[in-house]
Formats: sequence, C-alpha cells, structure tokens
Amino acid sequence: MNQARFRHFGEARRDEWALIDQRFRDYVADAPRRVLEHLHRLAGDTHGYPVDRFEHCLQTATRALRDGADEEMVVCALLHDIGDDLSPANHAEIAAGILEPFIDPLNAWMIRHHELFQGYHYRHYFGLDPHAREQFRDHPAYERTVRFCDDWDQASFDPDYDTLPLAHFVPMVERVLGRAPYGGLPPIVEEESRS
Repeated sequence: MNQARFRHFGEARRDEWALIDQRFRDYVADAPRRVLEHLHRLAGDTHGYPVDRFEHCLQTATRALRDGADEEMVVCALLHDIGDDLSPANHAEIAAGILEPFIDPLNAWMIRHHELFQGYHYRHYFGLDPHAREQFRDHPAYERTVRFCDDWDQASFDPDYDTLPLAHFVPMVERVLGRAPYGGLPPIVEEESRS
C-alpha cells in the first residue's frame, strides 16, 4: 500500500495510520533541508538594508559562533529572520514556531521577542518607546535576548564583515532540527485501544 484509502478518519485502519506515521517521520527528518532551502529565499532583496536578509542571518550566526555561543544559539541566530519572506510583520513568531519544537523554551522566547528587543536601537525613529523591552526585565530569557540583539543581531549589517558561508552551519542545523521534537512523536501501538 502506497497511500491510505480512507475518506474520513472513521474508516481508517491501523495499517493506514502506520503508513502515514512512517511518511510523517520521514518528512520530519527532512525538515533541515527544507528550512535551509527556505532560508535561501532571503537572498537578493535588501529591503534597503546594507546587506540582504540571507547575508544578515549568516552574519548574525557567524558573530554568535565567534563569540562562543553554543550550537543551538548559533542555529537560532542563523534562522531568527526566516519568517521575513512569509510575513515580515510577524517574522519573529514564525521563526520561533519553526524552532520551538527543537530548542530550549528560553531560546524560543528569545526568538519570539527579538524584534521588540532589537527595537531598543531604532524604535525612537518611529516615535515608539525604545525601552519597551524593559517590561520583560524579570523574565528568565531577558539577558540572553538582550545579548542576542545587542551583540549579534543589530550588529550584522556590515557588507565588509568576514561572514562564514552557509555550508559551515549546515551540520549544526541538521543536528538541532534533527532532534526529536520536545514531547516526542508517539509510536503506533500494536493493539488498538479506544477510550
């Protein structure tokens, strides 16, 4: 059987769910390739910045790596703006959603809030409060988010920076996104049980 034949879940059999489960696990295992493919979509358009978003992501990851960040943080740095292509106004939420099943919850929080925290450096140009991040001062991820934004993210628009190529980061992405999602994937049980 190559494909399930049910028309609704009430008709589904265990062997069909086993097939779907295997295909799903294969698809999950291929996530690093698809995510990196999507990262390439950030190349080309600078949106007026000194470098395009792809270069910015590479540069942010390079700075994090050279500053001694652990592998998970480097991957976060690489993928923090991956949502720009789909939803620039909500890109941080998209990036956090992609990474969240595979990373520390504090790092997911950091990615989710990085745009607000980075606003410390530019919000005043838009008549907004540059200190808006202070509302989270007591959050356990506050300091890491400040470091991420101040030391790496906002500093990564330098066209002359010696940025590492994507190939340098691919094994890291494969390891981090190759982890079992937090909570794991439930296995197909041998016997059906309905509560």
